[in-house]
Parts: sequence; structure tokens; C-alpha cells
Amino acid sequence: MNSRKYPRLVDVVSQKPPYPVAQRDVKDFAYSFFKNQIPACDRLLSVFDNAGVEKRYFSAPLDWIGENRSFEERNNRYIQDSLELSTLAAIKLFEKTGIEPSQIDHILFVSTTGLATPSIDARLIGELGLKANTRRIPIWGLGCAGGVLALAHCADLLRGYPGRTALIINVELCGLTFNHGDFSKSNFIATALFGDGATAALVVGGETEFPGAEIIAQGETTWPGSKDVMGWNFQSNGMQVVFSRKIPQIVREKIADCLADFLAEEDLQITDIDHFLIHPGGAKVIRAYEEALSLNNDELDAAKEVMRSNGNCSSCSVMHTIEEFLKRGISKPGEYGLVTALGPGFSAGNVLLKF
Repeated sequence: MNSRKYPRLVDVVSQKPPYPVAQRDVKDFAYSFFKNQIPACDRLLSVFDNAGVEKRYFSAPLDWIGENRSFEERNNRYIQDSLELSTLAAIKLFEKTGIEPSQIDHILFVSTTGLATPSIDARLIGELGLKANTRRIPIWGLGCAGGVLALAHCADLLRGYPGRTALIINVELCGLTFNHGDFSKSNFIATALFGDGATAALVVGGETEFPGAEIIAQGETTWPGSKDVMGWNFQSNGMQVVFSRKIPQIVREKIADCLADFLAEEDLQITDIDHFLIHPGGAKVIRAYEEALSLNNDELDAAKEVMRSNGNCSSCSVMHTIEEFLKRGISKPGEYGLVTALGPGFSAGNVLLKF
């Protein structure tokens, strides 16, 4: 296939939620909530200092999140805030790329932190002035892998329709999922890591006029017997996070072979990759990637910066990493970028870019 025919990632922009919160303030919040429920809570507080996070953003004030609200109230806010942040992110993308809303043929909406029917993408048709016949694909349940897998599905779609364009929206409002009935260590660790975010990405078919990074290949691996590594348990009072402490170990044991198999289909090896654009799941996860792939200390700087300034925003974070990388302008024509993230399944999503 002529490389010109590959779908292309034109750009990614992010929209920060309105409430910035320093890590020290979330640490104080967590201590007040967990101190009488988790033994040795004082000792566990060091996770906040070692998470690689300095600041996060939430769609609601920390005081609002800290109140014991019903799942219905929190989910209603999810719908309201998701729509607002999605709209702002998309408008920012339209202004930056010069594309008109009427030129969008497909919209993919990705989230795992709330529920809505009609889904948020349906509501965006009117909010953004998209065509009435815009094709909608709501994607739910992919968690942290949702960003890269949305890119993968979008590329699959546009290979069949090379003259079309697609808008990908990722919104994750992790703060609104805080469960007042959950005093587990998983919830404690999640409180140290997760934030809220929204991103918009423009992906186009190979026959369109927009320039961008070519999406050369896309893939996914789901490991049998690993469904309890990450996800949600649904309870009467909300969503209870499932977050295994074994995730860094799984990265060390599984990710090198997973990526090697993916790249082998393109006759490439890990050493052929010029840039690694990973989902920053946490400081320990980032270090596990460095060890598993034998990377230098600065090769994951974009992911580290995203973690420092936003925390883990689930499916948005790998899109944040791509945005941060593109801002730095360090890629050269012909270089390869590998986008990868892990999510519930337990699964890895991978996309190969060529700049």
C-alpha cells in the first residue's frame, strides 16, 4: 500500500477541567477519609509522595467530591460535565486544525467513568453543529487503554473510507467515581493517582488533504485469566475501582514480548522505534516500562510530564502524552512512534505511528 493511503493522526488537544488541585491537598483529603479505616494509614501516605504527581484537575471541587452523594447525583454531574468538556475540547481542535464541524464524518466517544444513554456523542451532534448523518461510535469499558484503542478502531474504519474524517473524544471524570463505601487499599491508591481530563483528536483517511502522522498498524492483546487486574465492581452506591498492585510486575513480564509480536507483523523490532508514547499509569508503571524495554531515563519524558501535571486520567492520559510529544516537536520525518496502553481485560492496545 502506498504510504499516502494510510490514515493519519492530524492533532490532539486537551481541555483541562476547571478545578486544579495540588497533590498535597488530595493527600490531606485521603488521610481524613481513610485514617480510621485502613491500618497504618500514616505509613501508606507515602504513596502520594512517590506517585509522580504534583497536580491534578477535577470537574468538581474537592469538597463536592468529598461529600457522600448518591450514584445518581454523581452520574448526572458526569453527563453534564462530560458534555461541557467534550464541547470545549472539540472547539479547540477545530480552531487549531482549521477543520469545520461539517467536515466531520465520524465521531468516536470514549469513556469509562460514567453512563449515559443517549451517549455523549449523540448530544455533541447539536452542541458542535455536526452533520445530522455523522456516524457515531460510543466506546465504553476500555479504561486506560481507551485512548489508543480508539485510535486503532478509527484507523481500521478509515482504511475502508480513505476520504473521510473522524473526531475522537475522550472524557474521564475519575473524581466523580470516588466511592464513600470503599475503604480498600485499591481505592486509597487510586485516590493518589487519578484525575479528570478531556481530549479531542482529529484522524483522517489517506485521501484527505490534512497532514499528520501516519497510522501504520494497530493491534490489541488480551491475556486470559487476567480480568481481575483492572476494572470496576458495580455496587448500589456506585463504582468500586479494581486496581491490582501487580500491574508493574505484569508490565515487566509481558509488555516486551507483546510489543515485539506486534512490531514483528510490520517487520520491525523494538530497536526500530524512535519514540515511545505510553499511558502514564503511575511512577511504578513508567519505571516498569523503562526496565522492560531497556529505555534510557529520558525516553518517557512526555509521559512523566503528563503524570506530573495531570495524574492518571484513564483513557485521556495516552492522548495527553501524544499531545505533549507533538508540542515538543522532536520527531523527524520517517521516524516511528509506538503508542501503547494497558486497560481492563487485562489488555494492551498498540498503535504504530510514522511521522
